[in-house]
Amino acid sequence: MAYQTTFQRYEIKYLLTPLQKARLAESMASHMQIDAYGRTTIRNLYFDTDSYRLIRHSLEKPVYKEKLRIRSYRPVASEDPVFVELKKKYRSVVYKRRLAIPEADAMQSFQTGKALPVDSQIAKEIEYFRTYYCSLHPVVFLSYEREAYYALDGSDFRVTLDEHILYRQQELSLGSDVYGIPILPEDCTLMEVKTSGGMPLWMSHFLTEQRVFQTSFSKYGTAYQHMSRLQGGLRNA
Repeated sequence: MAYQTTFQRYEIKYLLTPLQKARLAESMASHMQIDAYGRTTIRNLYFDTDSYRLIRHSLEKPVYKEKLRIRSYRPVASEDPVFVELKKKYRSVVYKRRLAIPEADAMQSFQTGKALPVDSQIAKEIEYFRTYYCSLHPVVFLSYEREAYYALDGSDFRVTLDEHILYRQQELSLGSDVYGIPILPEDCTLMEVKTSGGMPLWMSHFLTEQRVFQTSFSKYGTAYQHMSRLQGGLRNA
């Protein structure tokens, strides 16, 4: 059985120093709670064309952009569920569509070109995406350690803290060990604020008092730029 979810929200990113992270913990103490998973290592396979069409377009900062990935929250075997995610961004609003299906079903679908074994609107959107871009295949394994927090007031306000962001171009399997090239300085934390509404007053105060400013940081985009520098420019035909 496949499980599916949808999200529509703003996702705002900030880079924190160790001191700012410590101050954030103090500010969140009475407003946020870490989720039941605690600190989790997230694994992602990002899909693209041979010419890296998707990420090259994304880095041009268009009004609309989209990407496809398969994600897991632990090393998986063939029968374990993974999340096939279609993520779109239009005028700063993020729209995410995700299906949870067994790893073997997801990978077989992408390896053979056959449709996902799910009959749903989200599955149809993913199939249209695959047909439009043609020959999508995994190009990067990207992992990071995450702490995710939810609001105690029952709102949809979320905060995630990501560290040890690594990428690699080999062993593209969600069942493999975590290793790769770091793309975030060791003493930095990537904070993402996720909400469909406004920023809570306490978070606005924290950002102002600690002089934390919004930044643009794409994990896959940064990995691609690093790959391009190492390889003297990637194919872009």
